[in-house]
Amino acid sequence: MKKMDRYGKRNAIGRPWLWVTGCVGLMASCGGVVAQDASAAATDTSAASSPAIKQRLLEQGQRIEAMRSQIDALQRQLTQQEADYKALRHAVGMDVLNQQRGGNIAAGGAGANALPMPSADMQAAQQSQSSPATPVGQAPAENSRPPEVAPIFQQPGVLTPKHKIVVEPTYQFGYSTADRVALVGYTIIPAILIGLIDVREVRSTTQTAILTARYGLTNRMELEVRVPYVDTHTDTVSREVLTGSAEDNVFGSSGKGLGDIEATLRYQLNNGGADNAYYIGWFRFKSHTGTDPFQVTTDCVTRCVENLTGTGLPIQQPTGTGFYTLQPGMTWLLPSDPVVFFGNFSYLYNVERHNVYEHILLGGTQYLGNVKMGNEGDISIGMGMALNDKASLSIGYDQTYLGPTSESGQKLPGSTKVWLGSLLIGGSYRFNDKRTLNFTLGVGVTRDTPDATVIVRMPMMF
Repeated sequence: MKKMDRYGKRNAIGRPWLWVTGCVGLMASCGGVVAQDASAAATDTSAASSPAIKQRLLEQGQRIEAMRSQIDALQRQLTQQEADYKALRHAVGMDVLNQQRGGNIAAGGAGANALPMPSADMQAAQQSQSSPATPVGQAPAENSRPPEVAPIFQQPGVLTPKHKIVVEPTYQFGYSTADRVALVGYTIIPAILIGLIDVREVRSTTQTAILTARYGLTNRMELEVRVPYVDTHTDTVSREVLTGSAEDNVFGSSGKGLGDIEATLRYQLNNGGADNAYYIGWFRFKSHTGTDPFQVTTDCVTRCVENLTGTGLPIQQPTGTGFYTLQPGMTWLLPSDPVVFFGNFSYLYNVERHNVYEHILLGGTQYLGNVKMGNEGDISIGMGMALNDKASLSIGYDQTYLGPTSESGQKLPGSTKVWLGSLLIGGSYRFNDKRTLNFTLGVGVTRDTPDATVIVRMPMMF
């Protein structure tokens, strides 16, 4: 036990030496490693300082900078292409269509359109454009307006917008010829006439300058005022048989001045649309501000048999009708792609004039009594087609019925019912949103209708 204790003591005494020896060896090995690392670092430093490595590092840096420049350029191109793509989508209305079909991709599910949605600013702008401030269930004002066609009738189809003024200068030219044969005498047998044969050819030319102004009281109602200036000339060519005359006698008369001023009120009754007609009711009042037929001087009341120099024609042509008129009517337009059908029907009432006198050349005045011009019924129909976004073409037909004239409650001798028919062809060219040129050609298809009528109009909006 003592030996063991001695050995133990010896072991206890020897262990510190072992620890010292181990630590010295470990330090020696660590020192070797550190020396190797230091030598390696020195080697690397020396290698890095060589010109070849520096050149390689410089070239690598330049390639990296070039790639970064290319990436920036590609990013700018991508941004520009995205902007162009969104602009094209907005132009063709795809974004609005996607919104109407259900919004964005997340809300649309698997079947939604995978095209990118517009930005928040663009969406706000589109909503402000596609959602005007109108009550729910009421169509926008622009969608309720009738389509524009080349006008060939006096009554327009498209009303003036609210608080807008349309000034329309108009030039109208009319030319008509008529033949008349009057037999004054009696017949012994059907082949023999005792008396005069009066053959006349009447040629009338009328030029009218009209200034029209229309004001939009509301989007559905407008007021129109027309002020015409009339210049008319009539030549009557006649030859009286059995008077010994071998030449034609020409009697000419003319007149110029202010015509009859008119005022018209129009109101759009409904909201039409595709395959749904628009109806516009209107009421026209015409004054007799022009020189009427009873104010001009007449050569003779009738054909004067005793006085062969009498013509029975007015020496001066009137510029007005001489009667107040009231005319209610209705205009309709029916869009049916690619054309628009339209028409008018109206009834004109001539107010009776009382205590009318006629002026006779060298004869003072002659009392005629109460004169009532015949009333008129008018119906017209036509169709218009847009050739492009600026030009349009219209064709139509107008039919007017004139009743007989009465004097002091009795039908005036020689006054009959008259039917007037005109074939109308018109064109329109729009220079811009505020100025348009309209042209109308009217051709008479009945005997009493003017042979040709030309109307040129240029409405201008302010």
